[in-house]
Amino acid sequence: MSDTRALSLTLRQARYQQKMFWRNAAAAMFTFLFPLMFLVIFSTLNGGERIKSRGGITFVTYFMPGILAFGIISATYTNLAIGTVFQREEGILKRIRGTPLPPWAFMAGNVLSSLAVGLLLTVITLFLGIVVYDVTYQAHTTLGLLAALIVGSACFCTLGLAISGFVPNADAAPAIVNFAVFPLVFVSGIFFPMDGAPAWLQNVAKAFPVRPLADALQYVFDPRTKGAGVNGVDMAVLGAWFLVGLVIARRSFRWT
Repeated sequence: MSDTRALSLTLRQARYQQKMFWRNAAAAMFTFLFPLMFLVIFSTLNGGERIKSRGGITFVTYFMPGILAFGIISATYTNLAIGTVFQREEGILKRIRGTPLPPWAFMAGNVLSSLAVGLLLTVITLFLGIVVYDVTYQAHTTLGLLAALIVGSACFCTLGLAISGFVPNADAAPAIVNFAVFPLVFVSGIFFPMDGAPAWLQNVAKAFPVRPLADALQYVFDPRTKGAGVNGVDMAVLGAWFLVGLVIARRSFRWT
């Protein structure tokens, strides 16, 4: 198959997934509403606080990277995993498997669609934070922001596809998918600094992908950051989890 044909199939599948996403108005609304709601609530409650351990930045500027990470995880890992399970239960995946569409094109299109949703959510959240809550953003770290968003989104997309194979049915999907990630969200510094947490807990959090994504984005917003804002260690951990998710997804993914 030519590269042009492969790209065309992937983009067509991504377009199809986008239509499915936006036609489900309730799911699309809550995908965007949850991160924005957390931004408004936490920023209102802690608007005047400053984080001394992070260079004295305002709480809102500290919180922005965390809520961006949460939004990316919701738009990629959570939505993709639950959506894949529901498509499997409804027989959609079985029918797709019987068409000439290559499996890799189907998965690549799903991932690309999730990436698009995650990037759009990031733009909206960042715009709201800067305009309404005076979040400090450094233009020279834009490359680091894009790198964290792309690598982090790709990582959680593969993990979403990987865990979908372990979910027995659609009824269990929300519980299992959220249970696998929410404890990590709370111990990874998404909503508040974890500087005073026990060392063992911080080490556990750093071994999983949520904390590296949050730290990579924190590095972008940290006023002490020089250069492009790319944190190589966090990128390496996210890249490693991307490969882990890819391997597991290839072995565990089920069409029926």
